[in-house]
Amino acid sequence: MRNPLARRRRNDSDAALLLGAGLGAALGAAAWYWNDTRYSLKGQVALIAGASRGLGLELAEEFARQGCSVVICARNEEELGRARASLESRGARVFAIPCDVGDREQVQRLVSLARARFGSIDILCNVAGIIQVGPIESMTAADFEEAMKVMFWGTVYPTLEVLPAMMARQRGRIVNITSIGGKVSVPHLIPYNCAKFAAVAFSEGLNAEMRAHNVKVVTIVPGLMRTGSFLNAFFKGRQEREFNWFGMGATMPGISMNARRAARQIVAAARRGQSERVLSKPAQALALLHGVFPGLTAELMAMANSLLLPVAEGGSTGRVSGTEVSSRTAVGRALRVLGGRAARRLNQVGPKAA
Repeated sequence: MRNPLARRRRNDSDAALLLGAGLGAALGAAAWYWNDTRYSLKGQVALIAGASRGLGLELAEEFARQGCSVVICARNEEELGRARASLESRGARVFAIPCDVGDREQVQRLVSLARARFGSIDILCNVAGIIQVGPIESMTAADFEEAMKVMFWGTVYPTLEVLPAMMARQRGRIVNITSIGGKVSVPHLIPYNCAKFAAVAFSEGLNAEMRAHNVKVVTIVPGLMRTGSFLNAFFKGRQEREFNWFGMGATMPGISMNARRAARQIVAAARRGQSERVLSKPAQALALLHGVFPGLTAELMAMANSLLLPVAEGGSTGRVSGTEVSSRTAVGRALRVLGGRAARRLNQVGPKAA
């Protein structure tokens, strides 16, 4: 016959162990949070890869506002010069270096010049991106290669270049701007999704390994954002119709997020060393739904593709920029006006187009 008192003592002991473990975890989490809330960005050096326009430019401005010296890079020297002038007019201490982050030798030169100027890189923010919109029938292997070069290798190369010094100092932040397209594969954006999925995998795995070296890796997962980036996206297939649906999503409040608010949240996550931050309520809801019911999400994406997105028939395998295609239809011109303020402020259009 079992002794009920012995069983009760055993249950009480198990409860005490669980309570102790929970209390220890809570105290550890509180200590971790308190330590990171005290982490100051003032006087640090932030390298923002892909900062000549859009979210990258907004992030450079926000890091500068927090007291950082900023290094910005991009492929287009004219855009980069305008970005540098804009940041300097706001009092930023900025160093602009032309660089294609998908080219390893150029990235090595970028980091070398940044260190020669400022001594060290405390924060790396990988933002560079390219958006190709259209059905799979219009995409080529070159589209996938270009997307991977910019958004996967363009994240890996800068990270591997700054990582050894951060590990040696036992200090640093790496912020990877991915996308909800790196969590849920959205139709008509497949090359983009593939590169972003790869970037998410790299960022999450790196975060796990770097904790032992006190280097915090932050994975940022934005949804649609009002940066004017749809004007520099590339459209294939039935180009005007592809531009219309994508441009509407990228300009409408409630669906898309204000870029300045997004930048503030990203910089706050970088300061705290937060492992992951999903931006905007729609993106959070979609990521949660896909995490719990991936099969349902796949069916919903298929339904959206069938009912809402343009068919491939009659489309082109050639591509045009959003700026070009926006002038072809009344809807395109209206979207350009609607997104014009953000586009001009964030250097998405040149002086003549503004």
